[in-house]
Amino acid sequence: MKLLATSTAIAMACVLSTSALAQDKTLEPVVENASDINESAREAQLTVDKISDSMQERMQQYKQIMKEIEGLQVYTNQLQNQINDQQVEMADLNQSIDQVSYVERQITPLMIRMVDALDNFIELDVPFLEQEREERIAELRELMGKANVDVSEKFRRVMEAYQVETDYGRNIEAYTAEHSVDGDVQDVTFLRVGRVALIYKSRDGQHLGVWDNDSKQWMELDQAHRPAVETAIRIARKQVAPDMLMLPLVVNKTASTNAAD
Repeated sequence: MKLLATSTAIAMACVLSTSALAQDKTLEPVVENASDINESAREAQLTVDKISDSMQERMQQYKQIMKEIEGLQVYTNQLQNQINDQQVEMADLNQSIDQVSYVERQITPLMIRMVDALDNFIELDVPFLEQEREERIAELRELMGKANVDVSEKFRRVMEAYQVETDYGRNIEAYTAEHSVDGDVQDVTFLRVGRVALIYKSRDGQHLGVWDNDSKQWMELDQAHRPAVETAIRIARKQVAPDMLMLPLVVNKTASTNAAD
């Protein structure tokens, strides 16, 4: 009886062993497939990670590019505003250039009339620095005929001459020049007080004269005026400090008559 039980147990063990081997062979493809799936999943995850990293990097690049585009748009708008202003300025310049020839045609006759008027004024004015003033007018007339001198320079010179003549009426001056005294040409000292008075004193001080612009001639002055004239000459030459001047003046009859009317 015991022998039979033992044999039965051995037989069952053999059957179970055979069954386990059969199951292992059946599961091998499943295990291999699972390993392949896991490997594929791992590779897929790596690919996903790479794609994700690439997308993040490209997103950063995109944001950077958008910032640069925004900055370029602002810069472009600024340039466009500048171009618009320059176009307006160019249009104004072109218009000014178109008018240059017209202005030149108008200003040249004007300058010639101004020189003529200045010449007439000097001729009618008190006769001081006659040679210097006549030479200035002659230089202006010569300048007007030069083609190689710009109109602007010609106009500047004309205005400069007018300014010089204007300044004569605002200052006091003493200078030496030749003058005919009793038919004898000699060096005398002229004293000009603006355009109010023009007086001369001979070198020896024996002759004094004052210009009368109404009669267009010199009038002899009394020797009593000599100290005041000599003081005024020293003041004009800045040899003494400015002071009150007591000088003989010739009343302009035409001006006084008009004032009385």
